[in-house]
Amino acid sequence: MKTKTLRKNKVNIVTLGCSKNLVDSENLFTQLKGNGYNVAHESEKDDSQIVVINTCGFIDNAKQESIDTILRYVDAKAEGMVEKVYVTGCLSHRYKDELELEIPEVDAWFGSNEMPRLLKTLKADYKHELVGERLLTTPAHYAYLKIAEGCDRPCSFCAIPLMRGKHVSRTIEDLETEVRSLARRGTKELILIAQDLTYYGLDIYKKRNLSELMDRISDVEGIDWIRLQYAYPSGFPMDVLDVMNAKPNICKYLDMPLQTGSTELLKTMRRGITREKTEELIHSIRDKVPGIALRTTLIVGHPGETEELFEETYRFVENSRFDRLGVFQYSHEDSTHSATMEDTIPAEEKQQRADDIMELQQGISLELNQAKVGNTYKVLFDRKEGGYFIGRTEFDSPEVDNEVLIPATQYVSQGDFAQVRITSAEEFDLYGELV
Repeated sequence: MKTKTLRKNKVNIVTLGCSKNLVDSENLFTQLKGNGYNVAHESEKDDSQIVVINTCGFIDNAKQESIDTILRYVDAKAEGMVEKVYVTGCLSHRYKDELELEIPEVDAWFGSNEMPRLLKTLKADYKHELVGERLLTTPAHYAYLKIAEGCDRPCSFCAIPLMRGKHVSRTIEDLETEVRSLARRGTKELILIAQDLTYYGLDIYKKRNLSELMDRISDVEGIDWIRLQYAYPSGFPMDVLDVMNAKPNICKYLDMPLQTGSTELLKTMRRGITREKTEELIHSIRDKVPGIALRTTLIVGHPGETEELFEETYRFVENSRFDRLGVFQYSHEDSTHSATMEDTIPAEEKQQRADDIMELQQGISLELNQAKVGNTYKVLFDRKEGGYFIGRTEFDSPEVDNEVLIPATQYVSQGDFAQVRITSAEEFDLYGELV
């Protein structure tokens, strides 16, 4: 029974998961706006006629969050708060048949690459002239730039190729067009994303071409920062570092998920590299770009990770002294090679290993941050929260890294750069004052 009047032609897009999903939602947002729809992103009001949920299927926690969100809007539909519920994204792509049976109240399910079909269902045209004219859901001063879709890597634990397909690069010309459009609308920071940035160009240019892409888009007027996320260590193109050194608007920052510090586990994970080669790469990167901030991600509790092998990863982190680090606890992904192995490590042990790594990293991060006290950095301010304006240095990506806080008694605007002298430091935050 309908309990309220819904706003006709209004769509609420709900995004779960990674920044790649966010870009997909922004592209859908743009297309629907171009078709005359009233579109909201993650609206807190249940007044939309239609809800589109862009799901994540990466790990157990993300899958559960996606399912919980779907059920929340299915309940809202039953209560007359929503008329139509559509589901897209990775979870829907991978488990569509099962989900259709389990949650029949959803009006339609779509895969990761089925936006034209979703638009057709919504009686909207796919407008090719809007490609590259993306409306942002992030603050206007920064945007994610997805340079490729899918992945060709054979990592044993990862289901992304099953959900996103093979690696497909976008052309430099298309990306330049999008960057110019973003710059005209006030974007100052670009965060380059893909499942594997370092594979960029192999399919269309027959060579790793990330360095040329960086060189070209760094020349677009108005772009002050460009940062790299999700680089793969095996076959890393070192010419990327030459461009990083040559171009002042390319941040000295690299996000390179390494997964483990054990050669034995790297082999099991089918990563195509050893610990020794990884350490050589880290040294080479730091030698070539002094002061670069290295971020990495690790998996603990992968099948076969004994206490001894975990200890290798612990020592690897201790010796490498990464600037930023995150940890995932392993969980089986259907149809992956790792899922054929017995998962014998108890959940409590996985949690303890994750805690041990993060406690170690907390100490490293505190030491690195304390060394910044007294120095002055260029900071991009994202928001005001409580009694502080909060921003980031070139060594920090939004949402996942350290932040710089200055008292709100000193004034800056969202999206502005300012010089900040660091006055004190905590494990994951810096405090400062405007210079």
